[in-house]
Parts: sequence; C-alpha cells; structure tokens
Amino acid sequence: MATWDDIRAAALPLPGAEEDVWYGEPMFRVGRKGFVQTWRGRVIMKLERNHQELLFEARPDVFSPYVAGALRWSFVDLSALAPAEAADLAREAWTQVVPKKISRAFAAEQAASAPA
Repeated sequence: MATWDDIRAAALPLPGAEEDVWYGEPMFRVGRKGFVQTWRGRVIMKLERNHQELLFEARPDVFSPYVAGALRWSFVDLSALAPAEAADLAREAWTQVVPKKISRAFAAEQAASAPA
C-alpha cells in the first residue's frame, strides 16, 4: 500500500520539484504548476491524458477523473497501489508540468545510471 511518504520520496528528488501547501493540504509543484496534491483528503495527479483514459477504463476502482474547468486530473486511491507504482505515477505527473528539455535530460540521466 502506497502512502504520501512514497510520493514525497519520489517527487522531491525531481528537478525543480518543491513540496508546498495549497488550501491547507500538501502538494508538489514545479514553479507555479502543481503535479500531485491532495484535495479534500484525496490524492490527485496530473497524468498524461491518454494514460488517464486507459487507467479510468482499466482500473475505475483506483483511478477516476477530476475535472476543474479546463484542467483534467486523476483521483488516485493510493491505498490500492504499490509504492513503486505510486512513485512512477508521481514522476509521470512531474513530466506533465516541467519543461520537456528538463524531463528528457532527467530520463536520460536515469537511464545512464541504471544498473545494466
């Protein structure tokens, strides 16, 4: 079962990521753009749109849409995820808000440092 601490451990090492508070609830952002936060006690993530649609269909008990105006995020039930999956989703959400040249450089760095 994943926790907010698993999200924190994955998010804070990401370039530009900061932990903050939004309306009294924890969030992670890059600059002014949030990528993972809680809203009324539920976790929401800014995932890639096509991946969101797939998750909504394949695992509706874990992922559901959160729409606020033009924004479309995903409610995520952390208790239904393994810590590694939650960390992967947090990194995916980060890639949605950080400049592409930064996310690509980070991915290349991670691939180069991965054990063979």
